[in-house]
Amino acid sequence: MIHPWWPPAALAAVQFGDAVMCVGPMVFIRQCLTDVGFPRRYWRLLPVLKTAATAGLVIGIWWPPLAVLTSAALVLYFLIAVGAHVRARDFGRNLFLNATGMLLMCAAVLGFTVAAG
Repeated sequence: MIHPWWPPAALAAVQFGDAVMCVGPMVFIRQCLTDVGFPRRYWRLLPVLKTAATAGLVIGIWWPPLAVLTSAALVLYFLIAVGAHVRARDFGRNLFLNATGMLLMCAAVLGFTVAAG
């Protein structure tokens, strides 16, 4: 078990909230996806992926290799998101607060889970 358990749990809570907001998706998420040119046909996969990440982080509290794998996958996801914002020249709030902030949070949890696992 990972000690303390709260870093992956906190990231899991954020991912679950993000998954819920991606159902539909909410207006600001829809605009963000449109701004970076993310194909609409894949939007419905986002809640599934984010819910799977939530599950991986929660289960990873008891089985640390899964927390490491899930955290690493989230780092990759947000590296791609940052790249998409840069490619689209979307240098506003979505890049700096959302994508970069989440990248830093996921990287911190990855570092923590590697050290704790």
